[in-house]
Amino acid sequence: MPFIREEALGARLGQLMKDIFIPGPVLTRLEDSLLNDKGRQEAVRNQQRGRLRERLGSLRSRLDQAYLDKLDGKISEDFWTRKSDEWRSEEQRLCAEMHSLEEVKPERLLDGVRILELAHKAHFLYLKQTPEEQAKLIKMIVSNCSIDATTLYPTYRKPFDLIFTTGKNEGWCARRDSNSRPSGSKPLALRLVSDFFSIIS
Repeated sequence: MPFIREEALGARLGQLMKDIFIPGPVLTRLEDSLLNDKGRQEAVRNQQRGRLRERLGSLRSRLDQAYLDKLDGKISEDFWTRKSDEWRSEEQRLCAEMHSLEEVKPERLLDGVRILELAHKAHFLYLKQTPEEQAKLIKMIVSNCSIDATTLYPTYRKPFDLIFTTGKNEGWCARRDSNSRPSGSKPLALRLVSDFFSIIS
């Protein structure tokens, strides 16, 4: 390994911030897509909640009626025990599904927006910071980095790896219109947002 001055190494590391840069117009489209996608997801969750509440109400009515039938001698004790165990098991499963829907964190959307904005501003922030702050920023974005005489080989953290790969392969500037695409392929913004949500969720 040849000797590399700290300033030169710092400049090379700054290039890593450039490589995840998201242009302003693309950032706006992605943030809009995140918000729209979040709205669609919430609508789906509301439908799921409604179906689960309906099934839970029907199941509990069935349990209540079966208990009355047992008291009136219309069904046997064995039948009541077997069916009530079965229904209570289903009740627990439905309640667990309801709980999992309620656990969806709205702040995950905010996290996604912050990550996109960080990618947009990372290089500008890097240039303005002290070496210590630059190191913290690099650790947020890169999990590992090796270097030879001429080249840095970064391993970006998720979802910055996705942003880097998309920018490199698709070319933000070359794709001004996120809906311009070969026939049959998903728009760039929607594809990135779909993959992005799968990472931050």
